[in-house]
Amino acid sequence: MNTAFLLMAQYNGKAIIPLEDVCRDYFAPLGFEKFKVKLATGQISLPVVRVEDSQKGAKGVHLQDLADYLDSRRALALKEQRQLQAS
Repeated sequence: MNTAFLLMAQYNGKAIIPLEDVCRDYFAPLGFEKFKVKLATGQISLPVVRVEDSQKGAKGVHLQDLADYLDSRRALALKEQRQLQAS
């Protein structure tokens, strides 16, 4: 299964997904403000794309970056599960 392909379907082919949408769909328990802080401090390793140089310009996450992030979190979960089963 290809995560990027599934995200393209979820976000109707958008290349850049607005931060609000990413937060709502994958980080909702944090709340939007906390999500932005964690992005800014690198606690959540997702590059933020500024659509223009203005501070008020739209910000989002590139679809491939989100797919890579989700895939890396899945890989970590699988590794942890294998370690638990081996014990």
